[in-house]
Order: sequence, then structure tokens, then C-alpha cells
Amino acid sequence: MTQPELFDGPALLPLAPGACVLRGFAAADAPALWACLQAEVLPQAPWRHLVTPGGYTMSVAMTNCGRVGWVSDSSGYRYDPVDPLSGQSWPGMPPALLQLAAQAAAAAGFPGFVPDACLVNHYVAGSRLSLHQDRDERDHQAPIVSVSLGLPATFLFGGLRRTDRPQRLRLDHGDVVVWGGPSRLAYHGVAPLAAGEHALLGACRVNLTFRKAL
Repeated sequence: MTQPELFDGPALLPLAPGACVLRGFAAADAPALWACLQAEVLPQAPWRHLVTPGGYTMSVAMTNCGRVGWVSDSSGYRYDPVDPLSGQSWPGMPPALLQLAAQAAAAAGFPGFVPDACLVNHYVAGSRLSLHQDRDERDHQAPIVSVSLGLPATFLFGGLRRTDRPQRLRLDHGDVVVWGGPSRLAYHGVAPLAAGEHALLGACRVNLTFRKAL
């Protein structure tokens, strides 16, 4: 990892070694990103609520695009090249999404990031994501890039142990969080989403999480 450089534009807020928030980094691109999802991803792979291996239905709806998609069922968590809902390959990752992920990673000090999976989460009022690690990927050298669209959310960013008290950060439309290096396996989550209305996305929040899975 290289040290992030100061740059003109969105503010860079350090969270921990290897982790930061890029305030407003994706704001200008947000309409194009949302249009790509609606035209190129959701028609082929619509939102769905996955079930955990323990039988719990996730409150957050999700889908994927890229070479592989993250899925969960009674057999466990894994990446799969096939959408279990359709039996077909996941939609390809739109170039606009791929470019933004690479630019955000580079701005945070991780040049050369080429994700092969994008997990797309859909939050409505009350949806939450409990503290967890992203550890199903084969390559833990690559960072995680997480893009927030729509309603604001409270992001929880902890340490390498589940018992570490997490930071609580408000993420607004267009904010991007990047974590890698010594923070790659940090626990993180999202507090229950508050009700509201966003000018572009309506009464929801959409989160794009880019990963190098293979």
C-alpha cells in the first residue's frame, strides 16, 4: 500500500491504518451509477433477501454483478459465478462502476485495484447489517471499496476483533469507504436505516461493495 496523497476535491477522512472515507467522491457519478444498475444489472439479477446458514433471512436485499457474486444459503457463504435465482451468470460489471472503484482505491492509496465482484445492497427503513468481516475472498491483499448512494446511513467500523468498539460514522450520498492493508479484515456493519426520501433513489439506500474475490 502507498500513502494516499492530498488531492483537490472530496475530503479524505482517515479511519485506521489502511482505511479512510472519501467524502463525496462518487457524488458527481451517482446518477450514472444508478442508471447503470437499473439498466444493466437489476433486470437480469433483481434484489433478493438471502438466508444465512443459520436460517436467518437478511433484512438487506441484495444482488451482484461481475465475474462472481456473493451468496448465502444453508450450505454457507461463498462466491459463485452463477446466480442461484436465475441459473445464469451474473450481469457483467458496468465499466462506469469498475472505473469508479479503481479511482477510489487509488485515491485511498491502493493503485491497480481491479475488482471482479460487486455486491449491491438495498436498504429500506429498518434494514441493518450486523458487524462482520469480509473474509470469503481468496485475495486479502486487495482492498474493499464501498460506495454509498441514496439515504444517509450510520456506518460501523471496528477493529480486528468482534469485541472492539466500532467507530460510528455518518455516510452520505456519494461517500466512499476504502479499507485494506492492516485494516482489511476489520469488522464493519450498518446501523438500522432511518426512514427518509432521497431525491435520486427515493426511500432507500444502495451500497456498492467492490471486491477482488478470486
